[in-house]
Amino acid sequence: MADLQDDPQDTPGVGERDPQTPAPPNPVPVPQADPECLARARTLLAEHPVADGYNTLAKALALIPWHDLEVGESALDTDIPRLRAGGVGAQFWALTADADCPDPAGVTLERLDRIRSLITSCPDWLRLTLSGGDLADARNCGRIASFLGPVAAHALGDSLGTLRAFHVLGVRILALSPGTRWTEPGLTRFGLEVVREANRLGILLDLTGAAPGTWRRTLDCSKAPALLSRSAAASLTEHPLNASDELLAELGVNGGVCLVSFAPEQIVQGGPAVSVRDVADHIERVRDVAGPSHVGLSGTYGLITGAPRPLGLEDASCYPTLIAELLGRGWTDPEIAALTWQNFARVVRDTEFAARTTAPRTAPSRATIEDLDGPGDGPGDGPGDGPGDGPGEGSRAGAVRGVTSAMLRRAADPSRGTSSPPRAT
Repeated sequence: MADLQDDPQDTPGVGERDPQTPAPPNPVPVPQADPECLARARTLLAEHPVADGYNTLAKALALIPWHDLEVGESALDTDIPRLRAGGVGAQFWALTADADCPDPAGVTLERLDRIRSLITSCPDWLRLTLSGGDLADARNCGRIASFLGPVAAHALGDSLGTLRAFHVLGVRILALSPGTRWTEPGLTRFGLEVVREANRLGILLDLTGAAPGTWRRTLDCSKAPALLSRSAAASLTEHPLNASDELLAELGVNGGVCLVSFAPEQIVQGGPAVSVRDVADHIERVRDVAGPSHVGLSGTYGLITGAPRPLGLEDASCYPTLIAELLGRGWTDPEIAALTWQNFARVVRDTEFAARTTAPRTAPSRATIEDLDGPGDGPGDGPGDGPGDGPGEGSRAGAVRGVTSAMLRRAADPSRGTSSPPRAT
């Protein structure tokens, strides 16, 4: 009792007013979609679902070992109920290791294993997709078509055999990102051989963040259209992953597609807060420069709940809000259908067609980087030993790579041991 009596009391006396607490700052209002446009957006997405270009769920799952994506997972911005509510019909599951990762191949394999396990555990909702036919089948069956990739260039370890091994495991998109001696400062002779081999295999080429010398040579020599898996208009927002008007125009000529990122740092334009309207501005800029047949969507979801997101696009269920915004700006139903599905599906089909016409008359390349670019520091150069990209990944990544590397290369190269001269550039 003495302790209670000695404790200073801040309660106001009888008749005194309670002390005034400062008012919270006025929050930035969330853009409200027109109800009629929102209903129309949901109807359109039921017929023409979203084919999304980049989701990093494979990385986020390492941070949350216990989860239930089929029922719903509040710790993440992506789960099956929200994907379905958002009208998602196809998804590229990103496997990219960070640029400074000491073992990018091992980390990539771990992420690939996570996504394949997820697809296997959710057969009623997800379907592994390896081709344009698989894409159509998944849509007709009400499943979310699940593509594996992109994989970062440095995960190949300067080896065409590793590229073929990833293809055997289901990877269908390769990012020609900086960080290797064959993609930076521009595409080398070995880099051109990677492009040719990707064309032969039917692997899409992702030019997001690629050096100008790399994307120019890729567009010049590739037999298949390229894409940007998570980009936006550099003329509106300067960012290393955003595309210049020159790249967007050339991508349109090439027949490719730019999938516009929702990442706040890529679309911010100096307003009070990044919102769905900023994303719509970038989509319209890409459409104006590249053409209406060369623009698509990349939510860049797959993050821990609470990560910065544009207002109105907080999680994977919010695509109807964006479509409603575009409808309010005068977009027609055919333009929405091209944006959400048709442009993406066309690039997948065109890449597959290029592979079918190339593969029968082109043998797998046995070229090495030493053959074409001369001796260098080798594929092992880079940061020293250290942890992987995320918790739970670094400790096993080296073991995964060591155990699987030889097996995967044999699977991808059944005639390994024979040799043929590298193709001329």
